[in-house]
Amino acid sequence: LTISRAAMSLEFPCKFMLLASMNPCPCGYHGAPTGQGENRRECNCPPQQIQKYRAKISGPLLDRIDIHLTVPAVEYEKLAEARQGESSKNIRERVVRSRQIQQERLQNSSTRNNSGMTRKELEKHAQLADASRKMLEQAMTKMGLSARAYDRILKVARTIADLAEQENIDTLHVAEAIQYRNLDRPI
Repeated sequence: LTISRAAMSLEFPCKFMLLASMNPCPCGYHGAPTGQGENRRECNCPPQQIQKYRAKISGPLLDRIDIHLTVPAVEYEKLAEARQGESSKNIRERVVRSRQIQQERLQNSSTRNNSGMTRKELEKHAQLADASRKMLEQAMTKMGLSARAYDRILKVARTIADLAEQENIDTLHVAEAIQYRNLDRPI
């Protein structure tokens, strides 16, 4: 972290995880209408207004966020449904195992997890098969992604493969990682 004030700069070591949220548009309903009948609410924001709203987050900042996704509103019936998902214990075990895999892979490096991999480490540990590479190339072109976003997608795809305890990154891992770049998509 560099702080510059009054012709002076100070650097401090800094590593953190950012978790943030925002509405998809000023009214909050873009892409996720809620309610039923006369209580149904839909977005009425014009595209220019949504674009202006999203522009409050600068491109360079957005580029540095690994995962951004849309969380739709949940209807009452789904909330009230007694459905059992994956337990927190199982999720924790998968995450711990994934981190062990990353530490073993990067044991000869100063990096300890996928998020900290350098370009050289990415080239070594996040190699893609031709089909996956082609998919990522198409996404990069269609979505106008930056080199930084490319690296982020590779790191996330590598992590998804690790969570599945798969040595190789396959097309499904790359597709999922691309899906986590929601705010890079046009409105």
